[in-house]
Amino acid sequence: MRVEIRNLQSLAIHEELLADAAREALRVAGEALDAVDIAVVDDRRIRDVNRRFRNRDSATDVIAFEAEDEPGRRAGEVIVSAETAGRQAREVGHSLQAELCLLIAHGVLHVLGHEDYDDRSRAEMDGLQQRVLAALGERLAQYEE
Repeated sequence: MRVEIRNLQSLAIHEELLADAAREALRVAGEALDAVDIAVVDDRRIRDVNRRFRNRDSATDVIAFEAEDEPGRRAGEVIVSAETAGRQAREVGHSLQAELCLLIAHGVLHVLGHEDYDDRSRAEMDGLQQRVLAALGERLAQYEE
């Protein structure tokens, strides 16, 4: 599976760790994609995407789309705001990298069809996301602040 990371903002990110988060999300969900493209952006860019594709004029933490990489190949695009992730990380007391990994896992799960619109589905997604963070384990721990 191809994972591509595009860093379109100024905060330091660890691209291989973020790619591993996408791979782990697929593994814990027991599903596959042929490709995942991840864009790490600022609030301005994600607000533009949110406005164009979701008719919401505000920044958000993550937006995910299912796509075709090539005809017949299932792919996904995950767009994450590092600015929003940074604020959320500070609120819960973990690193920016941990929050980005969590958001990437969340986005990949959405691409796979998982939803979080009610308590049951939200609890299922939360459990899968926590399994992703646990699987990243020591690699993620080195980025805790």
